[in-house]
Amino acid sequence: MEDSSIGSIVIFGVYLAGMVGIGLWVYKRTVSQADFVLGGRSLNSWVSGLSANASDFSGWLLLGLPGAIYVSGLGEAWIAVGLASGFAGSWLIIAPRLRVYTERVTDSRTGAESDSLTLSSFLENRFNDRTRLLRAVSAILIIVFYFFYVASGLVAMASLFDMVFGLDPAPAIAIGVAIVVLYTVLGGFLAVSYTDVVQAMMMWLALLVVPIMAISALGGFAGLTDGVTDKAEGLMSAFGGTSLDADTGAWITTETLGAVVIVSGLAWGFGYFGQPHILARYMGIRSVKDIPKAAGISVVWAVTAMILAVLVGFIGIAYFDTPLGDPEQVFPSLIASLTNPLVAGVLLAAILAAVMSTADSQLLVAASALTEDGYKAFVDEKASPRSLLWISRGTVVAVAIIAALVALYGNSSVMDLVGYAWAGFGAGFGPVLLLALFWKRMTWAGALAGMIVGGSSAILWDILDSAYLGTGLYAMVPAVALSFLSILLFNGLGKVSEQMEADFDRVEAELKSGGHDEKPTAAV
Repeated sequence: MEDSSIGSIVIFGVYLAGMVGIGLWVYKRTVSQADFVLGGRSLNSWVSGLSANASDFSGWLLLGLPGAIYVSGLGEAWIAVGLASGFAGSWLIIAPRLRVYTERVTDSRTGAESDSLTLSSFLENRFNDRTRLLRAVSAILIIVFYFFYVASGLVAMASLFDMVFGLDPAPAIAIGVAIVVLYTVLGGFLAVSYTDVVQAMMMWLALLVVPIMAISALGGFAGLTDGVTDKAEGLMSAFGGTSLDADTGAWITTETLGAVVIVSGLAWGFGYFGQPHILARYMGIRSVKDIPKAAGISVVWAVTAMILAVLVGFIGIAYFDTPLGDPEQVFPSLIASLTNPLVAGVLLAAILAAVMSTADSQLLVAASALTEDGYKAFVDEKASPRSLLWISRGTVVAVAIIAALVALYGNSSVMDLVGYAWAGFGAGFGPVLLLALFWKRMTWAGALAGMIVGGSSAILWDILDSAYLGTGLYAMVPAVALSFLSILLFNGLGKVSEQMEADFDRVEAELKSGGHDEKPTAAV
């Protein structure tokens, strides 16, 4: 075995052992279902903010986005602009109300404060839905789309292990799944959140170090700019259509980017309003008073990280004389070319951190949906918190196995898989959640229609557009529009109860007063 491989194995081993160590550290603090799902709502601003980043920006940030820029230039950066705007908007608009509302809303079955632990249970209680349809449909959407989302992370993980160790996808995915499942099962939400902080720092530092080294090797920013424009003028234009021709290995300039491409890129930002694994960070923060600081930390990290990821894509264009066979390998290829084996091992571990930090959060949310919104809601309502905790741990394993099968036998890139799941969540939950938090007269009928139409449209649009329409419009756009329209059309079929109005007014008053004091739990 080469010394470089041994060094990488040691670095990866230390990193993976550290993640498991964190899981063991918080194991004794995870004693109930509430601890496992939301950590007792005890996250401080720094942990909540960085955990939201790490949970959100998966292998897509270090592999998918640089790869997209490498292929098409600045025109692909519209996605980053949309994401930055949507991320900031979700913190400012969604986070405060969701934090208060999920804790204060009345339980639709008991009449007491519910302390809703999942998005599905919140929607059921918010609309006093005693049919449980909202809970069932939302849980199904969460579980189905997370299979694809987690699979996207596993695809990225397999790609990394192949490059570093030459491992085939099956053993690579098996190793990654085993580690993620182990610390997630041990410590639940707190383990995931703590590991997220470490992983967020690793990701950001890797995105900073590699461009500094590469730009120096290229002779400064002038060398970078010349290297890119020499390949194709349109690469540096946000409106210039440019693409890497796989057959010739050259970048060719096409027509100017149209409105469809730009709108599709910006539309990614709306996805933040419906991503359960990110919304869980808003629900798990210890107090609404901590949200402004958490939002500032999170948004600054996100904006700078995406700028650096875009820069990595351009550096790849200028640095490599021969076009890469797999554009999504541009970041790890730069690491391998610019650094010694020890440093490369550390930086490549950051890519693994990016993948794992999202996969663990998604596994946890999917397991919570199966346990809290499936087993507890429909099988055993009187199940003890302790038994639910162990059922949740078991479902983490089950979801991971199914997602691994999707990753192994599917045939899509990281970007494609993320795109499907992102649109599904954004359209299925985004419009419903926005109106649930801000529209007092919204009913369960409107919410149900919005979820079904939004989630299904996100899937059907891709099928119809590729087979018949050929517009190239990202599914988020029509699916969100149809979801809002469905809510308005069907809302009148439901009824707004006095309890729903009282809950809405109580949350409104609490937010105007500055929010309630946090629970007397240890800040983490």
